[in-house]
Amino acid sequence: MILGRERQKEAEERVDEISRQQHINLVPMDVINGYEIRPGFYEINGATPIPGGINFTIHSNQATSCELLLFRRREKEPFAVIPFPEHYKIGNCYSMIVFRLDIENLEYAYRMDGPYDFKRGLIFDKKNILLDPYAKAVAGMHEWGKDIVSDTGYRARVVKDDFDWGDCKQLLTPMEDLIIYEMHIRGFTKDESSGVDFPGTFDAVRQKIPYLKELGVTAVEFMPIFEFNEMHDHREHEGNQLLDYWGYNTINFFSPNTAYCSRPEYHKEGNELKRVVKLLNENGIEVFLDVVFNHTAEGNENGPVISFKGIDNNIYYLLTPDGYYYNFSGCGNTLNCNHPIVRQFILDCLRYWVIAYRIDGFRFDLASILGRNEDGSPMNQPPLLEALAFDPILGKVKLIAEAWDAGGMYQVGSFPSWNRWMEWNGKYRDDLRSFLKGDNGKEQAAANRITGSPDIYNPNDRGHFASINFITCHDGFTLHDLYTYNGKHNEANGWNNTDGTNDNYSWNCGVEGETDDPAINALRRRLVKNACITLMLSRGIPMFLAGDEFGNTQFGNNNGYCQDNKISWLDWTLLDKNKDLFSFFQYMIWFRKMHRTVRIDTEKCSLNYPFISQHGLHPFWCDYQSNHHYVGIMYAGRNRKGDDELVYLAINSFWEQQTIQLPMPPEGYRWYLAIDTYREESVVQDMIAVTGPIPIMPRSVMVMETYKIIETSSGKQIPET
Repeated sequence: MILGRERQKEAEERVDEISRQQHINLVPMDVINGYEIRPGFYEINGATPIPGGINFTIHSNQATSCELLLFRRREKEPFAVIPFPEHYKIGNCYSMIVFRLDIENLEYAYRMDGPYDFKRGLIFDKKNILLDPYAKAVAGMHEWGKDIVSDTGYRARVVKDDFDWGDCKQLLTPMEDLIIYEMHIRGFTKDESSGVDFPGTFDAVRQKIPYLKELGVTAVEFMPIFEFNEMHDHREHEGNQLLDYWGYNTINFFSPNTAYCSRPEYHKEGNELKRVVKLLNENGIEVFLDVVFNHTAEGNENGPVISFKGIDNNIYYLLTPDGYYYNFSGCGNTLNCNHPIVRQFILDCLRYWVIAYRIDGFRFDLASILGRNEDGSPMNQPPLLEALAFDPILGKVKLIAEAWDAGGMYQVGSFPSWNRWMEWNGKYRDDLRSFLKGDNGKEQAAANRITGSPDIYNPNDRGHFASINFITCHDGFTLHDLYTYNGKHNEANGWNNTDGTNDNYSWNCGVEGETDDPAINALRRRLVKNACITLMLSRGIPMFLAGDEFGNTQFGNNNGYCQDNKISWLDWTLLDKNKDLFSFFQYMIWFRKMHRTVRIDTEKCSLNYPFISQHGLHPFWCDYQSNHHYVGIMYAGRNRKGDDELVYLAINSFWEQQTIQLPMPPEGYRWYLAIDTYREESVVQDMIAVTGPIPIMPRSVMVMETYKIIETSSGKQIPET
């Protein structure tokens, strides 16, 4: 790694020397308001430090003039206003180098003038102070819960990118090896029980990397970390301050949320996040970002003018014929994603995060919006989605779609993919929740979901990795709450419990909320384990919510978007209390990793069984009309040594004991019991051979696997483990 740092330093010195040589003849050409300037580099968007000055570039199709405003840190009035000379404008692009600026105390913004015609979507107003859409950092946002920008307006800072990545390279974890852990940066460690130095920050995640590695996950998915204002629509309810805690209202797409930093990083914003990404990658964990390109924090016609509205409102947003905002996002506006300018902006943004932050994948919130035309109608082959699928810089990153939107478009299984896009499988969540709690008539749907949803994703077209399988995520109940509450309890959100979904497919096991009843608690724990096993032994890519592995609760709240408190923060004391549950999750992750046949088609086993097969109470016989509440799934193939490897997943969601029969094992092999959630110690430590009819207890899951039988010198037959 020392050699890597030396090579990085040498490369940076060469780049600096080339830069100096290229810019040696960059001399001022004009003086405006006492500042020496010259035309800038038009193809470099945003504010970029260069030798001797700063390059400022911004574009607008319909603005008639543009001014650069320069501020000293946190001062309300600019110390300089520099209008772009008319001859500095090429096409629709304004670019200017300003020499001899003190970057350490500098903030900047723009003002634009142009026509005003509301019905045509033109709302230029020269009084509006506009944030640079390509800004690499937003000023005044570091202190969480402080409303600073209402006094100063949104301004940007110029960022020096001098982070040393050393020899760090893309992990390129194979799809079949992904196990995704969804987390909220602040909520993951904000509670004092987390035991970290800087709770609620990127640095705190760094301190939890040994924990994540011990758990065994191979990717973390950060909920939104693009700069957002948690004070957006803040309010009070019963004495508690409610914030935009989740962060799905983006202020700026190129800058990280500075409130997630442990300390200010003036003009080096992002370094703390980069350190986390680098260390996660060095520990074998990829980093995905939950990104929100379907809408912005500017809202509808009643919302603030922050950036896009004042630059090219009728280009960046989908507008009705009379100038109002289409709202397919449910948040006030909808980005016009397939307009060439917006499409290029999104592509530039994602490229930047991959290059500057080495991000490994993106999950696109309400991704169906990314496939809408400028009139809001769905497109067959959306140019944006195609561009992202084939872009060279994005060529190895994972692309994950939340394949629906708030406008009624639901594309699970039909999202335009070009064999590059994966999807959050909402049907997996709903069908497995329903089946596992014992609903009638869900056997076939559950079996299909577990086996990779071939009825939704044709394996010949989409392969086996189109489906992101999940039972829980940030939006909805935690896994603990799924079996503790029949209904949502969102009263703390202040909407009289009307927000959040009512379709939870949950079951409280007989008592609403927490209880001291040992029988109910044992049943709840068993159902949690049943869900964990099913998720980890499903074909596709598993994802689960941070804290589920130790029984974290949100006290029945299934929509904690505004709860910056113990409702949303992980309670790490539960890790000690529920150590057995953590160990079970850890074991199931290990079990998945150890059995290739579960994750991917290998080679046919000696009996030529299908790679994946569905079973009822009898082998290869599925009577899905009988409401027997049973699903059997067998994975068959060969392990890395070339030996037969069979894994059988048996799920009895019925409230009575049943009897099952396993398929015949290959010659020289026997079935052995690996897991039985009805046992107090669910992971079976002793080698228990399984033959003949097998009783499976009520609401329980069993896992069997085959082992080759070897004969000892004494003539005893034992499994080869």
